[in-house]
Amino acid sequence: MSESLILQIEDGLATLILNRPEKMNALSMQMFVELDAHIKRIAADTAHIGAVVIRGAGKCFCAGNDLNDLAAGQAAPLPNLQARVIEALANLPQPVIAAVHGHCYTGGLELALAGDLMIASASAKFADTHAKWALTPLWGMSQRLPRRVGLPKAREMMFLGRTYTGADAQAIGLANFCVPDEQFDAEIERTAREILAGSWFSHRANKQLLRDTDGMAIGAALAHEVFRNAGKGPDMQQRITAFHKK
Repeated sequence: MSESLILQIEDGLATLILNRPEKMNALSMQMFVELDAHIKRIAADTAHIGAVVIRGAGKCFCAGNDLNDLAAGQAAPLPNLQARVIEALANLPQPVIAAVHGHCYTGGLELALAGDLMIASASAKFADTHAKWALTPLWGMSQRLPRRVGLPKAREMMFLGRTYTGADAQAIGLANFCVPDEQFDAEIERTAREILAGSWFSHRANKQLLRDTDGMAIGAALAHEVFRNAGKGPDMQQRITAFHKK
């Protein structure tokens, strides 16, 4: 039986691939179990993994939760497993790029929102369809979506259930970049390599700093930055020396 979630690691980049293309990468319980294991492996290997991409195989990123699992009432092996796994993805020490092409609906959007950056193809389609199925968010939509696009736009997406293109997603701040379909793979690689070219120490420290100060009053956040920052990285001197040699 083929893996429903593939992990590839090459030259410092970990790529997580949702691998149920025949089901439009609908999120099954097995996918979350596999994703959980892969995330733990990535989190434990900051020496060799400096960035992460999550994307879908086939024609789309993810059509959402597997409705067959939902209808069957399939229980998670641990309480709230899906929410915990998505939170673990968001909390990875490495920067995470969500690379979205084709459908990115509801649960798939909640998964993509766990990324630090989002790249959308021009043909990408985003929507929150919880209300279509008489469901409410359990995997972070009510918190991560308004933090990404603002509360008024989050209300619009959640109440109306409209579909937004890749260009729309970039315009509202949901996606950082929108590129033509034929440039999608190249943009993922380029963005990942730009991250990897920077100090992995700085990326991890900056991500932690952003997370720790989220929601703080500005005075407390500025004090946190000054007095609780991670300081200089072990590669600082090497980078300065290399710069002067150019």
